[in-house]
Amino acid sequence: MGSLSIWHWIVVIAVVLLLFGRGKISDLMGDVAQGIKAFKKGMQDDDKAPEKQEPVKTIDHNAPAPTAARSDVGSKVV
Repeated sequence: MGSLSIWHWIVVIAVVLLLFGRGKISDLMGDVAQGIKAFKKGMQDDDKAPEKQEPVKTIDHNAPAPTAARSDVGSKVV
């Protein structure tokens, strides 16, 4: 009672073919295949992205000190 016989499967396949037709099913499978290919290509692009590195920014320690002094440094308002 729980298993389906071959006749059940034949009826199900016939109904699916009548509802969707051969053209729609093949178009659907083609779209699924294109989606899988695009996903795999996107995953490969993500793996290649870390290879591009920006140049390291450095700080020049020999720069002259600024000449203007701030007057509010170290003072507290009471």
